Amino acid sequence: MATVLATFSVLKDHVKLKISQDTVAIDNMVFKLHYRVTFLILLASTLMVTAKQFIGEHIRCIGGHGMSDDVLKVINTYCFFTSTYTVSKHLNATPVLLGEIPHPGVGPATKEDSLVHHAYYQWVPFVLFFQAIFFYAPHYLWRNVEGGRLKVLVSGLHMASLALRETPLTTENGITVPSIHDRDEKIRQIRHAFLNRIHLNRPWAYYMGLCEVLNFINVLMQIYLTDWFLGGAFLGLGQAVARNGLDGEVDALDIVFPKVTKCTFHKFGPSGTIQNHDALCVMALNIVNEKIYIFLWYWYIILSVITGLGLLWRLLTMVLHARSVTFNKLVFSMACPGRYNPWNVLAVTNECHYGDWVFLYYIAKNLDNYVFKELLQKLAEDLQERRQIQPHLFSEEKPLTS
Repeated sequence: MATVLATFSVLKDHVKLKISQDTVAIDNMVFKLHYRVTFLILLASTLMVTAKQFIGEHIRCIGGHGMSDDVLKVINTYCFFTSTYTVSKHLNATPVLLGEIPHPGVGPATKEDSLVHHAYYQWVPFVLFFQAIFFYAPHYLWRNVEGGRLKVLVSGLHMASLALRETPLTTENGITVPSIHDRDEKIRQIRHAFLNRIHLNRPWAYYMGLCEVLNFINVLMQIYLTDWFLGGAFLGLGQAVARNGLDGEVDALDIVFPKVTKCTFHKFGPSGTIQNHDALCVMALNIVNEKIYIFLWYWYIILSVITGLGLLWRLLTMVLHARSVTFNKLVFSMACPGRYNPWNVLAVTNECHYGDWVFLYYIAKNLDNYVFKELLQKLAEDLQERRQIQPHLFSEEKPLTS
């Protein structure tokens, strides 16, 4: 158990079970399913297929009689780094049940028989690792584009609703409660920052939408990439397993991830004649591979559906953000649960471009309800005052519905 925990200890820095005081939300849960959950799943899978302590040697081959251990080691290495194969006509349960062959796909073959070569297992850890990088890439792009703008604005306001003193208070746990003056000053800074960039947050929202689209494209791309990598067997893998089950002599996983395969090793005899050694190889690594890929099949399907629904939600927010008071009350109540004046929501969102609306939404996600209520009220007053002074800066008012 200690060895197993040591293997996965490298992932502990990427698993955040406790949210710190300085944590700022710059994306949504769908985004996190890509760069956090899927990224960790693929990294853990990479460790599993490279760690020998789980299954021992990845491949063990049995040669003819009289072979020395040194020759068997050479055959093991040769068969792992070239490829093994199974015979297509033996990939069914009948010969196994009749005792004609010992294992599915392993039996006598002629030159005319169709063979299925298996070489993907050499590349599994590399493919899984690079897939993990692809799932992390949109988040990395978005984090660099966002540039810590939200963190600069909302840092120090996580406990602002408890600001009841004239001086800051630090608890025994290291949590700092700001003073009333600090809280008011921070709210003023957020107001000014928001107002100074009114109608200028479009690239911010567009980049977020672009990264969400990249997430969707990536998960679809990884499904087809995995199918190509497994020789066209991945797309129907989950359906085949669900249809045929796993309790038969030959199931879908035995065909894609055979546990016992054949390998032919050629070497020269004492007089220079080529000798063919027919080896029977146990593919212990496929015990792990089949579990990983059947899980990924279901996970990729679920993730693609959730990501697609997330994009539909993004389109819905684009349409309704400045048209429906009820929709705004619903969205902002999810972002910042509590009560506040809905007319302030109307006054603020009616003046916002979609980019400003998204920016305000993420400000709400990172503030306490009491603080956001005060911010929203001040913003409504500021916007009404600015509209009277500089009406040319605001677009035509859009009709809102209840």
